[in-house]
Amino acid sequence: MSDERSGAAILIECLIRQGVEFVFGYPGGAVLPIYDELFGDHRLRHILVRHEAGAAHAAEGYARSTGKPGVVLVTSGPGATNAITGIADAFMDSIPLVVITGQVATNLIGTDAFQEADTIGLTRHCTKHNYLVKDPAELAATIDEAFEIATTGRPGPVVVDIPKNVQVATAPFSDAPAQRPKRYQPRTIAAAEEIAEAIALLEKAERPIFYTGGGVINSGPRASELLRKLQALTGAPVTSTLMGLGAFPADHPDWLGMLGMHGTYEANLAMNECDLMVNIGARFDDRVTGRLDAFSPDSTKIHIDIDRASINKVVPVDLPIVGDCAIVLAQLIEAWGKREPLDLGEWKDRIAGWRARNSLAYRKRKGAIMPQLAVERLFALSRERDPIITTEVGQHQMWAAQYFGFVKPNRWLTSGGLGTMGYGMPAAIGAQLGNPGKLVIDIAGEASIQMNIQEMGTASQFRLPIKVFILNNEYMGMVRQWQEL
Repeated sequence: MSDERSGAAILIECLIRQGVEFVFGYPGGAVLPIYDELFGDHRLRHILVRHEAGAAHAAEGYARSTGKPGVVLVTSGPGATNAITGIADAFMDSIPLVVITGQVATNLIGTDAFQEADTIGLTRHCTKHNYLVKDPAELAATIDEAFEIATTGRPGPVVVDIPKNVQVATAPFSDAPAQRPKRYQPRTIAAAEEIAEAIALLEKAERPIFYTGGGVINSGPRASELLRKLQALTGAPVTSTLMGLGAFPADHPDWLGMLGMHGTYEANLAMNECDLMVNIGARFDDRVTGRLDAFSPDSTKIHIDIDRASINKVVPVDLPIVGDCAIVLAQLIEAWGKREPLDLGEWKDRIAGWRARNSLAYRKRKGAIMPQLAVERLFALSRERDPIITTEVGQHQMWAAQYFGFVKPNRWLTSGGLGTMGYGMPAAIGAQLGNPGKLVIDIAGEASIQMNIQEMGTASQFRLPIKVFILNNEYMGMVRQWQEL
């Protein structure tokens, strides 16, 4: 069935068709027709944030904790530019967002009209794709494709810029999804010969290590289950980037902890001394590798990633495998078959020696609450509630990563690639909305919490029982640490 509707009405119907529950937004002149359509439509719940950056981070928190795409609605000009930090954050950490921005009328574009900004140009380098919709008849197909791109392959943010006159103009609308040729078809299944070569390398490895990243989390809960199964079949120890925490349980005897600049001694030494590194959904970030010429110099490297552009971008690898982590892990498990676990006694003895250094030990100070102890106690007292933890950015973030033991995916929400102070509180809001029965805690520092502290108003308005756990050392702790070093 087809009928004439305004661009704004078409947009709302498309969001509902995509299963959207919440729209995180802040109104302005260039999106008033959309807000008029939203008003009184109980099929969508609008979350009025206090700043557009808060909208993007809240949508990120919702997306990361639920696995569904987050939706943002902001006005033109400063509304769009305020959201760019959150868009860039989602791009760096591969979080699926659809960001709808208002724009001045098409006849005013390029005239420096009131609240005009080149949103397409500004977001070109921090989105998977972006659109300027100039015809309401194109809106439905554009929105459908935006959601597909945001959630398919390596997830990420997509921006749809809609001029005000397009929101008002009418066009035919059909209840059936628009038919458009699929232009984005990432490879998800590894070639059989790649899987066979990976199994052959694993079979003969004496010092293997699974180096896991956020790609395992982004691939869905099944990927984490399959990672645990593959580890049980092979016996290889597991380490993780900051973004991959929770994909493998922190209480498992073969868990080495996080690696990299803020990682454990045993994880970094194992990475350096391994003879086979299997990178699963990580991108060889500089915080992990350090000096590239000294990074795991004697290992054979396998890299599994759905993003072809991430392979050989930083570290040359011996066996590139382009595919979805969950699918490739299932292929590896099937190919491993009934082989026995690897004989890794000598390798695990060496790891045990490094682990005995107890690199995360800290000195207790009489009369002072050490921040490490504070996080340990928070973990001990909340672990039975299976909480979702968000963080701001700084020392408290690293202490949370080191001393809070994550055993499940989608419980650890932090800003990794961009390192955005002010991420944690709005992310907690989004996570709480997406998981209304969950305990959601933002571990924060007293500097970071102030970056988006206005979102306390949002939490209060919507009666969201988020908890904010502030470690107050009266400094911008990480900045001070680097200045002193």
